[in-house]
Amino acid sequence: MPKRDDRVDVYIAKSAEFAQPILNHIRKLVLEACPEAEETLKWRFPNFLYKGMLCSMAAFKNHCSFGFWKRRLLFDKKSSVGQGMGQFGRITSISDLPPKNVLLGYIKEAVRLNEEGVKVPKARPKRKKPLAIPASLKAALRKNKKALPTFDNFSYTHKKEYVDWISEAKREETRDQRLATAIKWMAEGKSRHWKYTNC
Repeated sequence: MPKRDDRVDVYIAKSAEFAQPILNHIRKLVLEACPEAEETLKWRFPNFLYKGMLCSMAAFKNHCSFGFWKRRLLFDKKSSVGQGMGQFGRITSISDLPPKNVLLGYIKEAVRLNEEGVKVPKARPKRKKPLAIPASLKAALRKNKKALPTFDNFSYTHKKEYVDWISEAKREETRDQRLATAIKWMAEGKSRHWKYTNC
């Protein structure tokens, strides 16, 4: 028997009029597909648990969303389903959701994954593209024995902050000023945003 949470009733009742039938429909299907599901409120919106996080739904001003915690295992990467907000996009009516039998299939598959303890594989970190360091910065760094090792030891992000700051200057005069300031700060061992590091 499902473990219902009165806070979900309150959430649905307080939602916009268009959202109430959508949320009730989703709730009914989740509890039909998984009678042992437990309802709860997390992050201020309804979530359904079954041997871990299963799925969640939310109502906004002009739309609703519904999504699965293990979405990467449920949906084909090439499919439009599973992409974007809550896997089914901006839901403004029940007709925006897949047909009942399809949605029940997704929910049952999510239940199966949780029953079997299947974990979502960690996403591979995106490769950072090589940083294009302007020739003027390279030359200025070579001339300063204190700034060069500081820059070399910076993380990719800290290097990029300086490169972007110098490169984004529209006028040559501004670029030269920023370059001089950057070299001075790096000679002192400072990152681009050093003023904010101890705030």
